[in-house]
Amino acid sequence: MKEIKDLKMKSSDAIRKLSAEKITEEIKTAEKTLFTLRMKLAVGEVKQTHLIKAMRRYVASLKTIATQTK
Repeated sequence: MKEIKDLKMKSSDAIRKLSAEKITEEIKTAEKTLFTLRMKLAVGEVKQTHLIKAMRRYVASLKTIATQTK
């Protein structure tokens, strides 16, 4: 079973220290993980639906930080 800590989400302070390229890579991997979670939910494999909400908020915070650093 996956937990929120298993999703490998970084803190906002750690994200702000990254370069712009690293932030975009982090966004791509987070969106890929979110897509995978959504597909597993559609199939019925995900029992912990709170992971989708947490990942969606993580992607949003990544995108917010990315626009602030430009």
